[in-house]
Amino acid sequence: MAGLGFIFIVLPLSVLLFVLLIYSKKKSFGILFLGFWGGIIGIWILSAILKPFYTKKILDKSDFYGEYIIDRNYFPGKQADWQYNHFRFEIKKNDSIYFYVTEGANIKETYTGSIQTKTPFQSARLMINMESPTHHVVTSNPTIYREIWDFFLVFNSPKFNNMYFRKGNWKEIE
Repeated sequence: MAGLGFIFIVLPLSVLLFVLLIYSKKKSFGILFLGFWGGIIGIWILSAILKPFYTKKILDKSDFYGEYIIDRNYFPGKQADWQYNHFRFEIKKNDSIYFYVTEGANIKETYTGSIQTKTPFQSARLMINMESPTHHVVTSNPTIYREIWDFFLVFNSPKFNNMYFRKGNWKEIE
């Protein structure tokens, strides 16, 4: 769409201003022509500088490594607090995943598996392969929601529906 705007608006306007400058020999058309192109170049430079502030994070495999906890801020309340104290997982650099069923700080059960990533688009997608039997939370691949600086994973549990996990270290709730 931007290319069409350039072809049908910017170029004809530039040609018009340039032709008016040549035939009329008025300095004001030259100033207008330079101001027009200066504005376009300025907007282009400004958008390039500001791009990191509005472009979503591009993920690769190494971005998934780390510890994940329930995001209690997404849907705060008793259910999120309960999930936070009972589920978390870790993805290690050897491409293994450890899903923990916990009681606060104590790990009651551990489910293991492996991860791989697929990059059908610019950003990687996480695929998990859990050993059987597994926990209902990790029976399917998570949906990844990218943000500008971060991302979070959503697992669709048959018992709890969507469960929102974000990178972080587990700490006792006060």
